[in-house]
Amino acid sequence: MHTETVFNISSSTNFNQVALAVFQYQYANNKVYREFCNHLNRTPESVNLVTEIPFLPIQFFKSHEVLSTANTPEITFTSSGTTGSLTSKHLVTDLKVYEESFRKGFTHFYGNIKDYTVLALLPAYLERTGSSLIYMVNDMIEQSEAPESGFYLHNIDELAQHLKTLDTQGKKVLLIGVSFALLDLVEAYSFNLKNTIVMETGGMKGRRKEMIRAELHSVLAEGFGVSKIHSEYGMTELLSQGYSKGDGVFECPPWMDIIIRDPEDALTIFEDGKSGGINVIDLANINSCSFIATQDLGRKQGNQFEVIGRFDHSDIRGCNLMVL
Repeated sequence: MHTETVFNISSSTNFNQVALAVFQYQYANNKVYREFCNHLNRTPESVNLVTEIPFLPIQFFKSHEVLSTANTPEITFTSSGTTGSLTSKHLVTDLKVYEESFRKGFTHFYGNIKDYTVLALLPAYLERTGSSLIYMVNDMIEQSEAPESGFYLHNIDELAQHLKTLDTQGKKVLLIGVSFALLDLVEAYSFNLKNTIVMETGGMKGRRKEMIRAELHSVLAEGFGVSKIHSEYGMTELLSQGYSKGDGVFECPPWMDIIIRDPEDALTIFEDGKSGGINVIDLANINSCSFIATQDLGRKQGNQFEVIGRFDHSDIRGCNLMVL
């Protein structure tokens, strides 16, 4: 399979054609995924629609090597986990595909990264190795070529000063941060930003009490003096990201899509407007698995989706096929 085909998708019909071709390719080349599909009696002969493609439960990335190629991994991205818990491992055999996906995805929604100064406040991610988010943001910092672009760990005084100065100078700034750290920042300083995009990547990482997104965004919008808080939807097991320009409403780049499943029966797909489990199609993830059943709950309307919560970790009913 050529990634060229993936990154040149031009319509929903084209997306469906490529998705079915990727399914056939991964069924043939990914032993873990093939066994899972066989277990469900879903094979390329019986799958004619994208909604019939089986979605691999995301927990498989904790217990199996999910690969559709014999090539040696260039890097292993890992999820953050509590002490002693199993972490997800995403074996990436071609970093160029990841780079192409996140670069083109950002450009699709926000334009040229070189127009921005990128300020990153990602302490929980910086303090461990193997974060795919750090890899992406580090590349954005380098690509932006702005002298002030960079990571901020404990030096939030310097970050606050840079934010205010750059914004006053009329420079376009992207402040990307983990939720708890952005809250720390607005509790220590007040801002009235006019040229800055504030983007949260989710998660309190155990540092603060979880908040519903609307409440979090309200506090952050007031603290930064902006009308909307942007968000990024990505995960260790994916190579692509969805973005929200406000109100928690996300869109995907052309090679990624979301399908909502029935939480009681993983093979039943819901129509628009109904809440259920989020299945992600990430066609850039061609060397691993492009069809993943996540632990997120969401709702879809047309090309947009919302994330409204998570399943608890005990079990996802209808996805209890972990015995392979």
